[in-house]
Parts: sequence; structure tokens; C-alpha cells
Amino acid sequence: MSFTRRKLLLLAAAIGIAAGPATAYAADVLNVGAYPTNPPFEFKNESGTFEGFEVDIVNEAAKRIGMTTDIADLGFQALFAATTSKRIDVAISSITITAERLKSQSFTQPYYDSDMGIATKADSPIKAEADLKGKIIGVLSGSTGETWVKAHQEADGFSDVKGYDTQQNLLLDLSAGRVDAAVSDIPGMEYSFTKMKDLVVKERIKTGEQYGLMMTKDHPLLGKLNDALSAMKKDGTLAAIHKKWFGSDAPADSSTMKEMPLPKA
Repeated sequence: MSFTRRKLLLLAAAIGIAAGPATAYAADVLNVGAYPTNPPFEFKNESGTFEGFEVDIVNEAAKRIGMTTDIADLGFQALFAATTSKRIDVAISSITITAERLKSQSFTQPYYDSDMGIATKADSPIKAEADLKGKIIGVLSGSTGETWVKAHQEADGFSDVKGYDTQQNLLLDLSAGRVDAAVSDIPGMEYSFTKMKDLVVKERIKTGEQYGLMMTKDHPLLGKLNDALSAMKKDGTLAAIHKKWFGSDAPADSSTMKEMPLPKA
């Protein structure tokens, strides 16, 4: 072996060693997916950076297991394909834990309790579910709101169900009168209605829904992130995040405050 060749091989080995930390660093990044128009849970600020209740949660949980986050902008329906295909590790976007979803996904323990609601224009004669016969109902495609509406469409006599890719587009069409009512999660709608003054929630649909971090089925980091959430509940971090984004204390008996078991299929 010539001296020149030996030097080249040593140089290549040195480059390989130097590349090691970069590879390890990449392994320490938690790939997260979120759809960007779901305030106060997640949204993009003026600089294009994600902010929100769930953004703070996933960032803090990742930090506690020695990772950083890389949050990708995805549509709500695309989140499920992204976790299934392992394109991302975690999905956030006020995703309800359901038995059906647990067949193909994994969830951490819940950290937020929610109900759905029926929203209309403030001056609409619609007051409750019983008034929706013959009406056009808007929903976020792939959401539990869509599941509820389709399950009730025949019995309640809805004339049509329109699916939307974002909550914003759904509520804009509701405001414009292109749908008569919207069925969606109350927290996100009420946050939007602080700016869209012509829209209101007319009836609460008690569902017992709870949100968690959705992950690839049996993801190896599921237990670690779940333990991080437990620690955040115990030391008051999760309560502080709730106060920051909702302006109120989380109920003492809610999943925001109480440590809970991992959801099982």
C-alpha cells in the first residue's frame, strides 16, 4: 500500500468518525406532525413557527427524554397516514383517543378533556340538534365530528355533510352561509369565535373525548413520552401550560391534572 493511499484511507476514516455525532443528533430529533390552523392547540405565528398548547406539551415532553422536535405542517387526515408510514413519530392536533384509532395507532395517556358542539351563525334559528333536519352540516374531514355527524345523518335528517381540510375553511363557510351548522370540538371553535363574532356554539354534545399524543403503533418511545407526561402532571408543568393557553385552571379531576394509564386497544 502506498503512503498516499494510506493517507487517503485515514482521512476517510476520520471523516466517518466526525460524521458520527451528526447521525446521533438526527436520532435525537422527534419528528412531529401538526396541522397549522387549530388554535389554541397548534398554529403558526407570523414567523412561520408552530405555537400552541400541544406544541408546548410535545416540546417539553421531548426535552425531558433528551430530544428536540421537528414539527411538520400536515393536513389533519394526512397525520394518520404519516404516523402509520413512520414518516413522523408523533401527531398533534387535538386528536381524540378512540377504540377504532387504537387498532392502527398508539396514544399516550390523555392530557385534555373535550366535548363536541353544534355551531351556527349567531342569528340562525337553529338552537339544537333537533333543528338540523334538512340542513347542510360541515365537519373537519377525518375528525370525530365527522364520525358523529355521519352516524346521526339518517336519524336526524341532515340534507348533506360537507367535509373540510381545515377548521378555518369550515368556519369561514359557516360564516358565509355555505353550511348551516358545524360540528367540531368546542375548545377550538370557541377560540376561533373570539375573532369570528358572528358564530356561536348552540349546543354541547357530551362525548367524553380526550386528547393524547398519537404515535406509530407500538412506537419504542411511547413509554418514555408517556412517563414525561406523568412527570409534567405531577410537577405542575402541564397545569401551567393549560393556564397559559386557556387563561384558566384545568379542573382538578381532568386528564390535564390526573396521571392516567396508557390507552389500550
